[in-house]
Amino acid sequence: MTFLRYLTAFVMIGFNLFNYLFNDYAYPAVSREGAYLFCYFVGNSPEEQTIHLAVSTDGYNFKALNGNQPIIKQELGEKCCRDPYILKGQDGCYYIIATDMDAEKGWTSNHCLVTWKSEDLINWTDETIIDIRDFGGEFAGTNRAWAPQAIWDEEVQMYMVYWAHSTWENDTAGHYYAYTKDFKTFETEPKVLYGRWGDVNTVTGEVQDIQCIDGDIIYNEKDGYYYLYFKHDEDQKIAYVKSKNLTGPYDTEPVVCSLGYWGVEGSSMYRITGTDAWMMVMDEYGEGHFFAQMTRDFENFRKVNRKVYSMDHLSPRHGSIVAISEEEYCRLVNAYGVEK
Repeated sequence: MTFLRYLTAFVMIGFNLFNYLFNDYAYPAVSREGAYLFCYFVGNSPEEQTIHLAVSTDGYNFKALNGNQPIIKQELGEKCCRDPYILKGQDGCYYIIATDMDAEKGWTSNHCLVTWKSEDLINWTDETIIDIRDFGGEFAGTNRAWAPQAIWDEEVQMYMVYWAHSTWENDTAGHYYAYTKDFKTFETEPKVLYGRWGDVNTVTGEVQDIQCIDGDIIYNEKDGYYYLYFKHDEDQKIAYVKSKNLTGPYDTEPVVCSLGYWGVEGSSMYRITGTDAWMMVMDEYGEGHFFAQMTRDFENFRKVNRKVYSMDHLSPRHGSIVAISEEEYCRLVNAYGVEK
């Protein structure tokens, strides 16, 4: 696998160098080790709001497992899920956390998250529904609990789960967070992470509430900041704010960073292993495409040439990508089969 990726990189040198110098594309970093697992859903009908998986050996070109059919049969909640986020836990197990929702019931119809656990990426157990309404008070009227993600907080030795949240009383979604040890129950009550309520337009002076969804937090080891990327609802792009603390405050001015022409959402960042290059992939939801760009400093991006990566054939919607080992890659391919 290592030989093949370096051979491919060597063959592509001329093409990539030309595009870097003359077409303003990123020069693709060469993945040094392991493989990648893409977790996503594929549409808005009940049978499409399910967990799908694809694999890649280079971090750019993904192939569907299981004939691009669902990997997990959801038994609880709405029996439909969206926006799945996959991560490797401190215990070596993998976890998926997703929006428990059926879009056919409306865009303000959900109030739960759904989670799974796996020791081997093949057998998924511990399906759990977390109902945000159970916290009572302002959370009793939850009408959106969207796109949950999680990040390990070394200081408190727990996972910080964060998601886009709104209620019937306040229908402008912002990001909330709570802590968990096991992805089954929350140890803390949800708190505000970042929102744009009462935002003042610097040009017109107008005070407005601006929806923020699809958060993705990445820690930048170079500058010590946490970067919170999210859908910038004013122009349907991805923007970021940053903070020295995981829980904020993220009080910097939002900076739009996505470079595509079409509206995007559901951005997901992952490192090309063995390098300092990070890919950001996002759902061009109105066009049926995925758009990719690359950064090495979390603020300045360059587009990745569409000829370099392949995802669109999977019909993916909002998803996430995690690095896996070559052994885990082979195990998945043997269990599910991979497209040719």
